[in-house]
Amino acid sequence: MERVYTIPLRNVKNVKRTIRAPRAIREVRNFLTKHMKAEEVKLDESINHVIWARGIQKIPSKITVKAVKDEDGVVEATLAE
Repeated sequence: MERVYTIPLRNVKNVKRTIRAPRAIREVRNFLTKHMKAEEVKLDESINHVIWARGIQKIPSKITVKAVKDEDGVVEATLAE
């Protein structure tokens, strides 16, 4: 199963400045776990680079990812382009 999601990160901007990027990574993981009904989520390095590109404080307001689920229930997410 393969899907493209635009994950909103605007709620992450309401937390303390110094924990925004790690929280955004967690939010992406939680979103994919919930929407793909996954047991495990593996994020590509490119997603990490986009979220951390402007530092820990200035995260993007949304991110578009392509999620692929295999038979084992493992979801691998990459940047959709």
